[in-house]
Amino acid sequence: MVFNRLMKIKLVGIITIIVMLAIPALATGTLTEIGSVGFGVGATSQTGPTGKTGKSGTTGKGSTSGKGSTTGKGSTSGKGSTTGKGSTTGKGSTTGKGSTTGKGSTSKTGATGATGTTGTTGTTGGASTTTSSTVTGPLAACPAAPCEVVSETTGMQVKVGRTDAPLTIPRNGTIVAWTIRLSLPTAGQIAFFDRNEGGPAEAGIAIIKQTKGLDYQLVAQSPLIQLQPYFGETAQFPLATTIPVQKGERVALTVPTWAPALAIKLGDTTSWRASRPAKSCTSTTEASTQTSQTTAGSTLEYACLYQTARLLYTATLVSTP
Repeated sequence: MVFNRLMKIKLVGIITIIVMLAIPALATGTLTEIGSVGFGVGATSQTGPTGKTGKSGTTGKGSTSGKGSTTGKGSTSGKGSTTGKGSTTGKGSTTGKGSTTGKGSTSKTGATGATGTTGTTGTTGGASTTTSSTVTGPLAACPAAPCEVVSETTGMQVKVGRTDAPLTIPRNGTIVAWTIRLSLPTAGQIAFFDRNEGGPAEAGIAIIKQTKGLDYQLVAQSPLIQLQPYFGETAQFPLATTIPVQKGERVALTVPTWAPALAIKLGDTTSWRASRPAKSCTSTTEASTQTSQTTAGSTLEYACLYQTARLLYTATLVSTP
């Protein structure tokens, strides 16, 4: 079965609700989207209303050449507008209406002219159609140059504007879903990263806790998701098995291969860290070296800090009542 973008958005929302209702404690908890500061939202634009029917033309008066002229047609437009970085709201904007005119022109009166015919009715304006999804907030790089992606590491956002550690769990609870915003790379870009970064794009979330300094231990992780079917979308993935979390732990993004989920050129107040060793942060070789944290209970140093960039993911927390 093939799902279009609107169907996917509705489906994941329904599944998230079902997961919450299936666990009584979740149904009564407080819902929080961790990491949503400055992330913005996406919404599918609505279908515009049908245009009005054009009026009937008037009857021409008698003349030797009297006749009715008519004009009537519907104009339609409907599309979602996409805006770029840093705003916090997003919705589909649409317009759809029919503009019509239809009338008969009146000829001059002749001595014995016959009555002109009645002008015909103008046609009905068509309904505007959904043409795109509206997204506000930072957008992932690619396909525009430079096309930069997250590759072979586990990363966590450590600063967004004035907010430090935006992916920190604010209270005890359960992670029930996670969301990622993906760009739409070209076929050539996809082939390049598949070939050089270990295979097709995939990602999942990791729950980590600080042990000391820049060292973090892996507490739990979600299953990995193949991302290519969702390129060009903001996709949410409900967890079949939810993840209990404790206040102070952090949500990281694990990318064993690559993911087009990196926004760049955002300013010095935005930064993220990767589970890579010190002195290798700017090495192109290191970027293609597997450093993702996937072994339960393992501890890695998140030594590499990348400024002016943001990992585009969030997690849905239901706090314990």
